[in-house]
Amino acid sequence: MIRYALTRLGLLVLGLVVASALIFVSLRVLPGDIAQLVGGTQASPDQVEALRERLGLTAPLWQQYVDWIGGLLRGDLGSSLLTGTPVASELVAKAQVTVPLAVMSLTVALVVGIPFGVLSALGRHRAGGTALSVGAQALAAVPVVWAGMMLVVVFAVWLGWLPPQGFPRAGWSDPAAAFRALILPALTIGVVEGAMLLRFVRSATLQAIGQDYVRTAAAKGLTRTRALVRHGLPNVGLSIITVLGLQVAGIIVGAVVIEQLFTLPGVGRMLVADVAARDLPKVQGELLALTGFVLVVGFVVDLLHRVIDPRQREAS
Repeated sequence: MIRYALTRLGLLVLGLVVASALIFVSLRVLPGDIAQLVGGTQASPDQVEALRERLGLTAPLWQQYVDWIGGLLRGDLGSSLLTGTPVASELVAKAQVTVPLAVMSLTVALVVGIPFGVLSALGRHRAGGTALSVGAQALAAVPVVWAGMMLVVVFAVWLGWLPPQGFPRAGWSDPAAAFRALILPALTIGVVEGAMLLRFVRSATLQAIGQDYVRTAAAKGLTRTRALVRHGLPNVGLSIITVLGLQVAGIIVGAVVIEQLFTLPGVGRMLVADVAARDLPKVQGELLALTGFVLVVGFVVDLLHRVIDPRQREAS
């Protein structure tokens, strides 16, 4: 197990190195002069050249990349070109919105996807199971922006139960207001992701129902439902863990869009604004942090598979 964990950790580090190189190169091929953008339209050519040298843009690309990596190894994600604020401190501040939003969205997805997926499989020959399956297919096809708009119309405009957008200036010092501000965004992401999870859980459960060990358990006196719960769902759980790892990435991508729709001061909204402003050091740090988060989730999923499934340990 330790050897496997170290191997996966090495692959994680390698993935981060490759991702950092891709992020660095892709941002450098964008058109436009960063120094001219920072200096403004009133800056003279000499001022732009001096600014380019001060920002380290005159050095070769490989040297700029090495300098950036050196800063990362010291825990320095760089500073904003426009404000001079450290990227790490900005990420920590914005993550106080994005991380709770992601956790709430994942919770909604789990509540929607797992129990209703199992019920849909068990009731596949009844109207209720069919309705759940059809509803999940419809919700999975809904654009997340449209779903958010509909939820705002219903719960904020018509019913007036929740705020339509924004986040309290006091932040989490007013936890009730902060939590209410995240309910609609979390429902928007969670319901759509939950519908996708429901379809997968339904398919995996139907496959488990047809396995020999479930039929054998039922033949020994257990009801079909008890045989599935006792012997089938533990095996389905391994597949669900893998899908959840992928859905975490989907939730992060959804947060970028939803934070714009609900004007939430999170990492996604900051990233979009920094891309528009061509603040490359901030964009680099933000993209690498998001990529690292997704890679860490994959690393954890691999370890959970190894711990939970004894067959993988025996095979090694």
